[in-house]
Amino acid sequence: MHPLCSLPLLIIILLSSVPPSMQESGAYFRYTNCTPASYQCGSLKFDVDYPFSANGVHRPDYCSYPGYRLICSPDNKLMIHMNSTAFQVTDIDYGNKFLAVIDQTQPQETCPDRYHNTTIDESRFMYTDRDQFLTVYVNCSAKSSSLPLIYDLVSCISGGSSYYRLHKNKDDSLESDILGSCSSTIVVPYNSTMAGSLAAENSSLVDVIRGGFTARWKVGLGWCSDCKASGGHCGFNGSFPDQYTCYCPYGQAIGSCSSSGSKMSKKKAIPIAISIAAGVLFLLLFVVSFLYIRKRRQYKMTSSSRLLKYTTSGGTPRSKGSSDKFMESGSFHYLQTHHFAYEELEEATDGFSDARELGDGGFGTDVVDFVGFLVDLEMCSGELRDGRVVAVKRLYNNSCRRVEQFVNEAAILSRLRHPNLVLFYGCTSSRSRELLLVYEFVPNGTVADHLHGHRAPERALTWPLRLNVAVEAAAALAYLHAVEPAPIVHRDVKTNNILLDANFHVKVADFGLSRLFPRDATHVSTAPQGTPGYVDPEYHQCYQLTDKSDVYSFGVVLAELISSKPAVDVTRDRDEINLAGMAVNKIQRCQVDQLVDDELGYSSDEATRKTMTMVAELAFRCLQHNGDMRPPIKEVADVLRGIQDECRAAEKGGKRGSPCSPNTVHAPWDSMSTTPNTSQ
Repeated sequence: MHPLCSLPLLIIILLSSVPPSMQESGAYFRYTNCTPASYQCGSLKFDVDYPFSANGVHRPDYCSYPGYRLICSPDNKLMIHMNSTAFQVTDIDYGNKFLAVIDQTQPQETCPDRYHNTTIDESRFMYTDRDQFLTVYVNCSAKSSSLPLIYDLVSCISGGSSYYRLHKNKDDSLESDILGSCSSTIVVPYNSTMAGSLAAENSSLVDVIRGGFTARWKVGLGWCSDCKASGGHCGFNGSFPDQYTCYCPYGQAIGSCSSSGSKMSKKKAIPIAISIAAGVLFLLLFVVSFLYIRKRRQYKMTSSSRLLKYTTSGGTPRSKGSSDKFMESGSFHYLQTHHFAYEELEEATDGFSDARELGDGGFGTDVVDFVGFLVDLEMCSGELRDGRVVAVKRLYNNSCRRVEQFVNEAAILSRLRHPNLVLFYGCTSSRSRELLLVYEFVPNGTVADHLHGHRAPERALTWPLRLNVAVEAAAALAYLHAVEPAPIVHRDVKTNNILLDANFHVKVADFGLSRLFPRDATHVSTAPQGTPGYVDPEYHQCYQLTDKSDVYSFGVVLAELISSKPAVDVTRDRDEINLAGMAVNKIQRCQVDQLVDDELGYSSDEATRKTMTMVAELAFRCLQHNGDMRPPIKEVADVLRGIQDECRAAEKGGKRGSPCSPNTVHAPWDSMSTTPNTSQ
């Protein structure tokens, strides 16, 4: 057996030896995902932990409690909202569960009639013994001279006097007849340490009010401390919000983690099992790589037809259901497409000449692809006898997985027809000496080439063209997600798989990883595959593929279009290596200007700035960690088309600075009748 074919079996044996604690991955992910995350807003540094969430910190919703959202404002103030009132957070004390806050809506002036009541959300917070209360009586008609602790205020309104009074209890108020008729009474909490400063006239009334007060959060009182003391992380269960949810290394508990010997032994086994598994896997990949290189030196070209015949005879390496058989069994008997003779394609490409090579690479990021020097595919250009210029994808490593993915791509493309999908002309038959797929030749490279690749210095991809790329790519994905009877999830949406024709129109390509998606299913359980930087984090964590996984990847593409930055760049700052995280952070902080490629006209052209901002906001929606919060791809396509139409309408209306229409005309699209005759 070829070493690459034996790899899946060896991996299964390896994984089966992992202790049960390692297999409880869902629980372990929740425990690790809810680890406190370091955070800084201005000069305030702390670890974001339950019950709080914060903008710019990617922690799942189950790690925080609803209503406890911290936001770092553009001027580096940490804010929280209570009863729709904005409070600045100046300190946070997880030990005592205290927040030091300042009511940002109180005026910075001495005129008492400008003040208003300050209240907190008493369903989530409470006042503390550090707090006292200031009551301001505005425009009163009388005052008893015998009352203690009543202080005069300079009134800003003629016709009455104003007073203030300090007291400990919030509801400790004076009878109205003592001060006569007052136009209003205002109660404001303040920090008790300010009382002495005010009495000594070292502080003004404004200083006291603007000095803030302390609020204590209610959620998690008692049980959350027990959970942390037991080694767990506090969390929130949306199905049972009143439960005291504690995430432990071995699973979910109520209140605190168990300290039984079996649970603790599982916890200790996890790092040991990971180390052993990593070491064995590395050794296994080294051996496989060595055997592969030695075999390739002996045979530069190996025929894939033997494996293809093996799969078509029904002996697939893995058993499959009827729906998967159509997609991944490798049986060409199911394909309704033109079958090319190997000799014709060899002639068209000058014997697969190096001079005609377009590129090489592999499918996805499955286990084999971690060996960086394994190259299984080659793309060559050529001209058929009927004059058509084509691109030929050639497999020259007889990997079981590669053959399946090759046939999977042929099976999908043979039944699709859309102007923004690469046109599939056919393939070689199962009797051919090599497995070859034939496509239309798309001459203008990939979107990645033009954004940040070798063609980026040309600056050919202007903002109107980029907006059109987004519209057409979204239309292609919307078509895939609507295919009957079973929609198709692409699974590898990225700028490297979006080709451009001579008129800069989109051709989405590379369907080797795509999957049929049953119409009545919410998800398909499968091991995550795709390209780092584009893979849906929810898919990566839960192993559940949905149509929203393509939406996330397309959100990364939108971020690339507005920024000209690659999806992953290890030379950027640590928290900006992934463009998706960088984009979410910048957009959330209203710092779109720090994300976009300013050479596109963001600063100089009002229409460009408006449309780029709208696309950035759409990318933010697509990049939500929770898949349910992302829009469907059809809505994304409609929004993009609306942005383009609105800008074109402004351009037709004669508004200056509205360059929204590409200066190219869509290339004619052949009808189905122009394709070669198909054969079973």
